[in-house]
Amino acid sequence: MADIERVSIVIPAYNPDEQLLELVWKLNRESFDDIIIVNDGSSAACASIFDTLDHISGCTVLRHEQNGGKGKALKTAFSHYVQAHPDGIGMITADADGQHRPEDIRKTAEELVEQPESMILGVRDFSGEDIPLRSRFGNVLTKFVVKAASGMKLTDTQTGLRGIPAAFAKELLEVKGDGYEFEMRMIMACRTYKRSIAEVTIETIYMDGNESSHFHPILDSIKIYYVFLRFLFSSLASFVVDVSLFAVFSMVFKALMPMGFIILSTVLARVLSSLFNYFVNRHVVFRSKQYPARTMVKYYSLAAVQMGASAGGVYALYHATGGHEVPIKIAVDSLLFLLSFYIQRNWVFKREASYIGREVNHY
Repeated sequence: MADIERVSIVIPAYNPDEQLLELVWKLNRESFDDIIIVNDGSSAACASIFDTLDHISGCTVLRHEQNGGKGKALKTAFSHYVQAHPDGIGMITADADGQHRPEDIRKTAEELVEQPESMILGVRDFSGEDIPLRSRFGNVLTKFVVKAASGMKLTDTQTGLRGIPAAFAKELLEVKGDGYEFEMRMIMACRTYKRSIAEVTIETIYMDGNESSHFHPILDSIKIYYVFLRFLFSSLASFVVDVSLFAVFSMVFKALMPMGFIILSTVLARVLSSLFNYFVNRHVVFRSKQYPARTMVKYYSLAAVQMGASAGGVYALYHATGGHEVPIKIAVDSLLFLLSFYIQRNWVFKREASYIGREVNHY
């Protein structure tokens, strides 16, 4: 396939071993003549490996003086590619540890040629008994949260084998993240930039039981989904503000309006707590740059619809089941809470790029 020559290979490398050299030599034999290696602050012990790579035809070695993280290494390669290959189709990102076969890298590249506007994921089969538990658990966890947060149903969210269209590489330079979480942000950015995702099945290979992996399922998932946690904190804080203001207003108005202080206190507390929630969500949770008036209209429109949906949903289910109004309200409002997060992130406070985590420097 002639167009495969317009696809480059990107390999971020931190303290690699001889397997990186073997991979590059094999890729040469697969007709890849533009291979971009990023030495992400590797130790002096690896100098001979990178010196050898420097002398391999078609291989370009970019260097970081200090380890900056996988995301930073990928963005360094993307920036180089965008400048050096203005007419290129895109890149295939691969790991330096031998987990990706040259045949699978070529398969991913061929799919990118067929779908040059889509991000291609080389997905693994996690159903085998030989899959390390941490990898199986990590994939299940991240698949679930990606589905809940974005609606995207993917087979493998952690794969490092990806096809990146040239235009998308330029867009990804605007996405924050220098560490492992950048790979997840790449996936979420597909929705922001309206790019489809295609999958190709690849062989599942784990070296030494995947002991070299730095992915920690629980800790890294917390960092990856930091925006959702901020949203949760904002909602809890607004609840505390609402209850506190209700208590204060009740004390103030009880003697003055013994028959109507509850309604007045409830309305005033809800108005002020919703304003608190709006400003926290706009400036802290989603960090929106849109005009305040526009986001405020959207926010209160959503709040009105959500209130109506809550009342209508509880009413309908209560009469359908004949009781259990409290559990029904908890279930309905929990679902609406998740929908509210999704709608606020993608409509009310929509941003130009997707930011869903914090920086963490590792591979």
